[in-house]
Amino acid sequence: MDTIKVLIIDDHPLFRQGICWSLSAEADIEVVGQAENGTEAIKLTETLSPNVVLLDINLPGLNGLEVARVLKRRSPRMGIIVLSIHDDDEQLFNAIKVGAAAYASKEIDPHGLVQMIRDVASGRYLINDNVLSKPHVASRVLNQFRELANATMSDDSVMFAPLTSREIEILDCIARGLSNKEIANQLSISGQTVKNHITSILSKLQVNDRTMAVIHAIQQGWIKLGYDENRGRASS
Repeated sequence: MDTIKVLIIDDHPLFRQGICWSLSAEADIEVVGQAENGTEAIKLTETLSPNVVLLDINLPGLNGLEVARVLKRRSPRMGIIVLSIHDDDEQLFNAIKVGAAAYASKEIDPHGLVQMIRDVASGRYLINDNVLSKPHVASRVLNQFRELANATMSDDSVMFAPLTSREIEILDCIARGLSNKEIANQLSISGQTVKNHITSILSKLQVNDRTMAVIHAIQQGWIKLGYDENRGRASS
């Protein structure tokens, strides 16, 4: 595998240096740059083309979520790992909305961070692994998706095939961790019908697994980001 180019974005020099030290022994990872604010970070990504960005969520000026949104629009394949002092459901929810591939507390150990960088560089969306374990986050994701499916799209330039009400029910069941058999029993339909609905959902959203179905809809911009452009912060 080619060397993974990493850009570190954090306003604390000692924290950036600590990450650099932690990654220095990894032959397949290279820290290609550092930035202390969002504006500098955006400029550096244009010249350095990192594979993975380690991004502090609480940056001065442009916050980490705003920076992530800009970076994903310019470079959709760039993997973004959002780092936060706190493991907070609200921040996880907002990290999902801007397309982050992973979200972690700054207390993550060096070995865990190295593995996370490698996974994200390979195209994995680790944020899927913990979102459905947080019921409040999963519920908010599904509620936004349900509202979108029932709404009339006003922008004709946005191409989107809304899921049916039954498919939304299927997603609700998936979020609760139900198996195909359990979904069939709960909705009083056959197991084959459940499989057909799931196939339809994955086809419409162009994803390969059930967990990614919910997340992918947000990452593609089909669900509004919830930003207040004037105040420059994520709204709830």
